[in-house]
Amino acid sequence: MSDTFTGLELRSTATEEGTLVLSLEETTLTPPGEGEIVVRVEAAPINPSDLGLLLGPADVSTLQTSGHADRPTVTFQIARERQGGVRARLGQSLPVGNEGAGTVVAAGAGAEGLQGRRVGMMGGAMYAQFRKLKARDVVPLPEGASAADGASMFVNPLTALGFVETARMEGHKAIVHTAAASNLGQMLQKICLADGVPLVNIVRSEEQATILRDIGATYVLNSRDEDFRRKLVDAIAETQATVAFDAIGGGSLGSDIVQAMEQAAARNMKEFSRYGSDSFKQLYIYGALDLSPTVLNRLAFGFQWSVSGWLLTPFMKRAGAEVVGRMRQRVVDELTTTFASNYTRTIALAEALDPEVIRAYDRKATGEKYLIDPSR
Repeated sequence: MSDTFTGLELRSTATEEGTLVLSLEETTLTPPGEGEIVVRVEAAPINPSDLGLLLGPADVSTLQTSGHADRPTVTFQIARERQGGVRARLGQSLPVGNEGAGTVVAAGAGAEGLQGRRVGMMGGAMYAQFRKLKARDVVPLPEGASAADGASMFVNPLTALGFVETARMEGHKAIVHTAAASNLGQMLQKICLADGVPLVNIVRSEEQATILRDIGATYVLNSRDEDFRRKLVDAIAETQATVAFDAIGGGSLGSDIVQAMEQAAARNMKEFSRYGSDSFKQLYIYGALDLSPTVLNRLAFGFQWSVSGWLLTPFMKRAGAEVVGRMRQRVVDELTTTFASNYTRTIALAEALDPEVIRAYDRKATGEKYLIDPSR
């Protein structure tokens, strides 16, 4: 076995000239030290959360390619109004990929038990052929589980579980979720069914609604239906949902949800109050499928409401080691059932820089999820 491990790693760089450059860079890892391992990466998903770093504010329509087929370089223009958002990363060649899975090919002192084991891992820089990290930051996969099975065992599963834990911690009885037919949304629905938590799913097509109904969803609303707002108020009134997790971010859908919560609460008001109902309504924005500004019609909310962001890492710090440990064990136990992910296509590392593939995963379309296998 070689003392060092040399392989390619996908990098994203924003330049002073107003461009964003994707490239494959050769990196060499030194042998693992005490408590460290080197993993040959065999599967890493392209999640919406990865696209923020991978493509960021790039205008995909300006895509230009150069280099060779096995070492391509892709360059995009960054619109002037978006350049301020990348000022802090200008000139930095940043590795990409939040999570992945693969086989341990070298283990340092204290980690020998992982040698040859297939593991799931989180910690960034996963779009690479090799990754060195602390043994404590990986989870051995169950016997028979493939790298593809374990590739998405952190971001989506822990986020879905985190939504339910957040609702419990804050005293909410039911949840509203947008972009609900995604892999994450399907996991959330399965969790809510198992745990007895009412869930109101919002989608934008009948095909997406069918996906959720087929796994047992009771409340599935199409935001493009003419009577969507009425149905939303009715569903919230029935479930008593007072917390929503919004993957869309831009536009007015989040506002519509909070307004519907207020309208549902107003049905039970005994007397008029100019301050609205006393029902507290919480909207968490955790995604950015729509990059336009978030529009809030706050005059329709009453005064008992809050809108804020939700991120997995701060939640885990707040929840504590016991809760997070329980969540991680549940993911391992239900890896190929509740937390199974479906992929449109598995691609090699260089294919992630193919123009047609970039356009496909940039669409962030429900049912289209790409998996990178850097070992190809």
